[in-house]
Amino acid sequence: MKVSRIAAVGAVSGIAVLALSAPAFAHVSVQAEGTAAKGGYAVVGFKVPNERDNASTTKLEVNFPTDHPLASVMPQPVPGWKAVVTKTKPAKPLESHGKQITEVVSKVTWTADGKGIEPGYFQKFPVSLGALPEDADELAFKAIQTYDNKEVVRWIEVPQEGQEEPDHPAPVLELAAAEDDAHGSSGAKAEDDTEAAAQNTAASSDSGDGSDTTARVLGIVGIVVGAAGVAYGVLAGRRRDSGASA
Repeated sequence: MKVSRIAAVGAVSGIAVLALSAPAFAHVSVQAEGTAAKGGYAVVGFKVPNERDNASTTKLEVNFPTDHPLASVMPQPVPGWKAVVTKTKPAKPLESHGKQITEVVSKVTWTADGKGIEPGYFQKFPVSLGALPEDADELAFKAIQTYDNKEVVRWIEVPQEGQEEPDHPAPVLELAAAEDDAHGSSGAKAEDDTEAAAQNTAASSDSGDGSDTTARVLGIVGIVVGAAGVAYGVLAGRRRDSGASA
């Protein structure tokens, strides 16, 4: 009996812990589709779960970092949602592919055309962005979630290392180490491999030419030797015929 009561109390306590901790996981988050490398471009998805059982999410506003402005931001169309991109002038002009960028994206706002994200569901909002900063390990995006009952939830608290996760954490994108491009060490290695292959091909060609020449010389020698042998045989035959006649 005591064991059963202890088990029941433990089960109830576990359910209570799960119930209390569940909201901490149900927040707006961002994750790269693949690798978000420093200095490169990436496609990321903002995941928005519905935390309410009596209202639907009908609007999402994602604010982009001002300390590391992004020159290129393009949202992917999401059925049932309209995306509006807001641009602003950066504090300092940016350069991308040799061109000066005078406008950057400050935020993207998605508004539902229909029911939005209903209770029990979530929605992903993909965005292509870059070039990612080379002097940062992560990017924080402050998001604002609006429900059809006019409730607004602000996911704007940037998590701090060594501290507990805040009640309304902002989505944070982790950046990976920079990758080598065609002009980096990988490109140099490819050029070295190509040059080595070309040298091997040339060496093989030279070797082939030498072999052909040797074969031709040996062939000619063989023909001469063969002709000499035939001539010797004919001459020897004539001598034998002459001796017999005598």
